[in-house]
Amino acid sequence: MKKSSTNSNNSKKREKKGGKRINKQDLSTKVVQMFNEHPNEQLALKLIFRNLRMTSHPMKMLCKDVLDELCLDEYITEVSKNVFQRLERHVEMTGVFHRKRNGKNFFVPDEPNIEKGINVNTVITADDDEENDTIFIAERNAARAMEGDKVRVALYAKRHHKDTEGEVIEILERAENTYIGTLEVTKNFAFLVTEDRTLANDIFIPKNKLKKGVSGDKAIVRVTEWPERAKNPTGEVIDILGKAGENNTEMHAILAEFGLPYQYPANVEAAADKIPAEITPEEIAKREDYREPVTFTIDPKDAKDFDDALSLKILDNGNYEVGVHIADVSHYVPEGGIIDKEAVKRATSIYLVDRTIPMLPERLCNFICSLREGEEKLAYSVIFELDKQAQIINSRIKHTVIYSDRRFTYEEAQEIIETGEGEYKEEILAMNNLAQILRKKRYKAGAINFERSEVRFNIDKDGKPLGVYIKTSKEANKLVEEFMLLANRTVASRIGDVPKSKKAKVLPYRIHDTPDPDKIENLQQFIARFGYKLNSHGSKTDLSKSINGLLDTVQGKKEENLIETVAIRSMAKAVYSTHNVGHYGLGFKFYTHFTSPIRRYPDLMVHRLLTRYLDKKGRSVTQNKYEDLCKHSSSMEQLAAKAERTSIKYKQVEFLQDKVGEVFEGVISGVTEWGLYVELNENKCEGMIPCRDLDDDYYELDQRNYCLRGRRKHRVYSLGDPITIRVAKANLEKKIIDFALEEQE
Repeated sequence: MKKSSTNSNNSKKREKKGGKRINKQDLSTKVVQMFNEHPNEQLALKLIFRNLRMTSHPMKMLCKDVLDELCLDEYITEVSKNVFQRLERHVEMTGVFHRKRNGKNFFVPDEPNIEKGINVNTVITADDDEENDTIFIAERNAARAMEGDKVRVALYAKRHHKDTEGEVIEILERAENTYIGTLEVTKNFAFLVTEDRTLANDIFIPKNKLKKGVSGDKAIVRVTEWPERAKNPTGEVIDILGKAGENNTEMHAILAEFGLPYQYPANVEAAADKIPAEITPEEIAKREDYREPVTFTIDPKDAKDFDDALSLKILDNGNYEVGVHIADVSHYVPEGGIIDKEAVKRATSIYLVDRTIPMLPERLCNFICSLREGEEKLAYSVIFELDKQAQIINSRIKHTVIYSDRRFTYEEAQEIIETGEGEYKEEILAMNNLAQILRKKRYKAGAINFERSEVRFNIDKDGKPLGVYIKTSKEANKLVEEFMLLANRTVASRIGDVPKSKKAKVLPYRIHDTPDPDKIENLQQFIARFGYKLNSHGSKTDLSKSINGLLDTVQGKKEENLIETVAIRSMAKAVYSTHNVGHYGLGFKFYTHFTSPIRRYPDLMVHRLLTRYLDKKGRSVTQNKYEDLCKHSSSMEQLAAKAERTSIKYKQVEFLQDKVGEVFEGVISGVTEWGLYVELNENKCEGMIPCRDLDDDYYELDQRNYCLRGRRKHRVYSLGDPITIRVAKANLEKKIIDFALEEQE
C-alpha cells in the first residue's frame, strides 16, 4: 500500500511540474484541432505551449517536433520566428455529406479529384461495399449537417500520409431525412431512440408532434431542425408503425429504413380496380393466337405473380418450337398514367423473408397480368425454332394470347425430371434436355457459373422463424433460367445488333462490365492462402473459364461459400444502362431484361420500346430520359436487395434468440480488427466473436493473410478456419448476434 501511495504521489508531482504525459500522435491531433479552431490567426509558440499545458522541457520539444512536421506537411506555415498560422484553405467543393454514428463522417464530392494537388481517399464503406472518393469530416466540423445533405466543404491543406479532411461551410440543400426508432414519452417531452447507423443522437419530439404515439411504439420521425446550441435534433412523427417487436412492425421498419414503401396508395389501387379483366375478341384478333400449344408455368410454391410461361410443340420437320411467353403488362399500364407513375417510383418488387411488396397493384400483379393456370392471358412472346442440338433456326417476337394448361412448382417439375413420370413429362423432359445443351454452350462461350445457396425460413402465421433451410438451384430452376436468358438475349440483339453503318435505337440494357484488375489481384491473393490459383492473363474468356474452374474445384469444401462470396465481390455490379457494354458474367454481347415486367420496371420499358420499334412507329426515343430511368432502377434494385438482406438478418437473430448458450460448428467468414465473423454450418446464421472476448492474448489484424494473430502466444484465427462457438447474445433491436469461443479439448 505504501509503495502504491508513493507512486501515486510521484505521478501527481510529475503532472504538476511538467504537465500530463501525452504521446506524439495525440499531441499532433490536439495541435491540428487548435489551428482548425483558429484558422485565420497567427499563434505564437509560447501561446501554443500555454494552451496545451506544455510546461516541461521534454513536452515542449515534442510539441516543437509536431509543429515542424506540420510545416513540412504544408499544413501550417511559420510566418515569422516562432509564430505559426494554418495555410489558407484554397479549395472548396460541393457534394453529399454522410453522417456516421461513430463520428467518422465523410463527404463525397460531386466531381472528385478535379483539383490538382488534392489526394482524395478511396475507402470501402461498410454499408454498401462500394468504393467512393471521400473526404473525412470530423464531428466538430460538420456544422450539424445531416445524412444526405448537399453541402459546400472547404478542404484543409493535405497532410502527408493522412486522410484528406474538410469542414462544412454551408448546407446547400437539406435531405428529406427520416429515422426509425422507438418512442420514449414522458409527461413533458418525448424522444425517438434510434439505432440508425448515421445518427448517434436521440431525436427530441415536442408533445404536439407525436401523432398519438406512446412509449414502446416504433415510429418514423422526420428531423425538422437542429438548433446550433442543441445537443439533439428536433423532429416530428410522420407515421406510427406499431408496437416494437411485432413482426409486421419490424418488417415495415426495415422497409422504411431504406426509404422503401410498406403500403400501397389507395388511389392507385382504385385505378387498378377499374381495369377490366376480360379479353375482347377485337384484341385477340390483333394477336397471334397461341392458345393451342401445351403451355405451363414453373415457379416457387408460394408464388402468386406469374410473369412467364413456357410452351413446346414438335414441328413437322422434327424440330421444336419453344415459346417464352411474358405477361403483357404494357397493354394494361399506359405510360404516364397513375399506375405507371407509382411503378416508376418503386421500380421493383421487394422480397422480404415473409412477404412481397409488389411494384404493381395486387389486382394487376396477382390477377389480370399473372399467367394463371386455366386462364387465357395476353402475352408478349419470343418464339424459337430449335433443332435437337438446340441450334436456333429462327425466332419471332409477337404479341400473343395464350392459355396456361398447368401451374408447376419447381419441386413438381424437378420430380418429373428425376423420375421421368408426371403430367406433360414429354414437354418438360425435352425442354430440360434443350436447356442443358444451351447451358453448356454458354459456359463454353465464357459465361461464369455463380450458383450461391440462399437462406430461407419456415415461419409460422405470426412471422416467427421455426426453422432454416438452404435453397439450391436444381435442373427445374435452370430449365426456366436458360429460356429466360435466351429470350432476353434475343430481344436485346434484335434492337442492338445493327450494321456498323447504323446507329442502334435506344434500349435499356442489363450490363455487366469486366472486372477491375485490382480486385482480380485481390481475389488471387485471397485464394492463394487456400492453395488455389487463377489465370488472370489472356482474354476475357480465359479469365471467366479460370473462375469457373475455381468454382468447380471448391464445390463441397469448407471454403466454398467464402471463395464464391469473394469472387462475386471481385466482379462489377450488374446495372441498367442505355450504353451497352455487354454482360461479362453471362458472356453476352447484348442482353436486356424482358421477362419480368410484373416485378421490374426496366422490363416494362423494354416491352414498350420493343413494340414501338417493331411496329416502326417512329424514331428512337430520347436517350437521356431512359438513362435516368435506368439509373433510378439500378438504385432501387440495390436498396431492395439491402432490405431483403436486413430482413434475413433480423430473422436469423430471432431464430437464435432461444438458442443462447447452445454450441454450434461454424467457419470463420470474416476477419476484422474488431472481431471474427462466424457463419454456422447448420443454418448459415452469421454472428461475431468480439476481439474483447478473445482474452487469452492481444490479437492484431494481419490483413495480408486474412487473420487475427496473437501478439504473445502467436495463436492465429484465419478466414475459412473451422471453429466451435456458443451463442452468447441475440439482440433483435440492433440485429446483432454475438458468439463466444467454445474452447475444445
